[in-house]
Amino acid sequence: MIRHRPYGSGHPYAETEDQRVPALPLDGQPVELRVRSSAAEVVCEWNGADLPMTPLYTGEGPVVTDGGHLAAAQAKAARAASGSWTVTTPPLVSGDRYRYRFREPGRTSRWFEVSAARWLPGKIGVSGTDRVVPGSAEWLVDADGPRRVRFAVRLAPDDHLVGFGERFNAVDQRGNDLDAVVFEQYKGQGAANRTYLPMPFAFVVGAEPWGFHVRTSRRTWYSSEGDLLTIEAEVAGDDLEIVFYDGPPAAVLAAFLDEVGHPTELPSWVFRLWASGNEWNTQARVLHEMDRHREHDIPVGALVIEAWSDETTFTAFRGAVYEPSEEPHSLKDYTFPADGPWPDPKGMIDELHDRDVKVLLWQIPLQKMRPHPRHQAAVDAKQLVEKGYGVREADGRPYRNRGWWFPLALMPDLSSPEVRDWWTAKRAYLVSELGVDGFKTDGGEHAWGHDLRYADGRRGDDGNGLFPVHYARAFGDLLRAHGKAPVTFSRAGFTGSQPHGAFWAGDEDSTWTAFAASIRAGITASACGIVYWGWDLAGFSGDLPTAELYLRAAGTSAFMPIMQYHSEFNHHRTPIRDRTPWNIAEQTGDETVIPVFREFAKLRERLVPYLTEQAAVAVRGGKPLMRGLFFDHMERELWSYPLQFKLGDALLVVPVTTPGATEIAAYLPSGEWVDVWTGEVQRGGREVVLPAPIERPPVLCASEHWPRLKGMFA
Repeated sequence: MIRHRPYGSGHPYAETEDQRVPALPLDGQPVELRVRSSAAEVVCEWNGADLPMTPLYTGEGPVVTDGGHLAAAQAKAARAASGSWTVTTPPLVSGDRYRYRFREPGRTSRWFEVSAARWLPGKIGVSGTDRVVPGSAEWLVDADGPRRVRFAVRLAPDDHLVGFGERFNAVDQRGNDLDAVVFEQYKGQGAANRTYLPMPFAFVVGAEPWGFHVRTSRRTWYSSEGDLLTIEAEVAGDDLEIVFYDGPPAAVLAAFLDEVGHPTELPSWVFRLWASGNEWNTQARVLHEMDRHREHDIPVGALVIEAWSDETTFTAFRGAVYEPSEEPHSLKDYTFPADGPWPDPKGMIDELHDRDVKVLLWQIPLQKMRPHPRHQAAVDAKQLVEKGYGVREADGRPYRNRGWWFPLALMPDLSSPEVRDWWTAKRAYLVSELGVDGFKTDGGEHAWGHDLRYADGRRGDDGNGLFPVHYARAFGDLLRAHGKAPVTFSRAGFTGSQPHGAFWAGDEDSTWTAFAASIRAGITASACGIVYWGWDLAGFSGDLPTAELYLRAAGTSAFMPIMQYHSEFNHHRTPIRDRTPWNIAEQTGDETVIPVFREFAKLRERLVPYLTEQAAVAVRGGKPLMRGLFFDHMERELWSYPLQFKLGDALLVVPVTTPGATEIAAYLPSGEWVDVWTGEVQRGGREVVLPAPIERPPVLCASEHWPRLKGMFA
């Protein structure tokens, strides 16, 4: 067995044991060639000469620390590396093509080609005011043509740089290096500076504000040093264009959304409390948790059921008895055993609707292939392959998921309307007959590899980032087709995701650090046109949050677009790790948790009309619902308080993200502000210290809006 993939697995941040390093060499640079082989000897035939290869690792292989949330993936990577070989070539010369292949006893690989690239002066397409620094544009060209382009724009000394999609590390990216590529970074997104939801779009906020959008779905990079912001992008040909928008942030965002699509207005129920837990995997458990909400008088508006399906099809409730079929199933095709985990899904959903609770079901855009599919999963996999409905490798074979979650699964090519219809038709009965109100469209980050092929004509390098956009759109269209609002709940996205449902910030542990990072994510995602956004309040995994962290997070989340709690699967071990207020109260022994959380949930109910009104403004081209203060105020002092945000036109939220605080320093923009809990009026345009009791998170209201909102806080 010989395996060599010049670009590796497609992991954007890690080299693999079988790739070329670097995949795109520069003029005068040698190349390390890696190959996976179980043979005792491997030789590389390089440009007519034999180069002996040596083991890549002589021990057990590397310790993989970026393998995601499956330890098995880390172990697999280490094993693969221990059976791999390496050789370093002489330096490459631009203009020459080099051929190479690998030979082991009894087997020879196919030929591969590589050429060195060099930077050459050039130009890029510009729309709007041309802000490209003259002479800064360069194209990286190899024997096959342009591969990348880079150029610079100038920043004023006091300019701030905000945007690039959902960002956990900072609100102001001035001085940071980052890129824009869709990636599943399992926890620690802020430290890793990676994101599920990037966009090649940003604001420059200063005395003369402006913004830009790099019109590409390929990977881009950004580096700001001194007075220059350098932008680099992958290209295929000389087709890159950047558009510059002049004006303040609100005008820049409106122009950007005019181009890529405005958000779709969602129903008001999305602003009520959302509840979820990965271990709520039976009908009895779901209803029990909803009973606890009623018992504790904590209103809940939406229930996300993640562990409902057999997780081979994501179309059938686990335990259902039915015959496999190539045609979509109807409810009548299923029998639900009385002693099964879901004895009456329709009755359960009807009861939840009677309780005024909406229901969303979890989805994954993959067809699992491990273990070997059987029953309906086998039928679905066969259809996907035989009809050519999957994303494909360059040689036409079906793409098999290279990521660590659901490894080797097939991926439906949702760039195709035909495939979208085929995929969602299998789930139509969930909406049309069971009455499901939405879908949690999880896991849109599985397309790895620059050379994949999509039905819309794109390759992996320009199609992978759009996969989560197609995914959310597919399920939104399914809901619309059956008279439901297009409520999808995604963590992955890209430019063009704005019209497609709601989003959450992905996976995080219950830490104060993650709390602050998630606030930054909300501010930056919203700045890029994501109106309906939330996070797993106080985190969803790891040790349970303390009562203080839980209530601080809940108090802040009550003033975010989506308020939801959620918890990771813990194999039903005790003590349980549900993030319900009653479990937090029981595990921490803090009797204040339930009553304080109850008041936040009830306040949230009272805020629904305001949130609905302000979301409608944002959807129709107004300022974001959750927004950084720079959308409304330009005082330079605000940048020293980057976690403060506004919720609509009226409310100013000052999150408390450090333990033990009883008060917090804040900056009040110019104008008059009213403490929503005491009615005290504060003069703006200055730094203040605000009281911060845990049951009354620091929130102020612009005085001109106070008469109509004060009843919500009575």
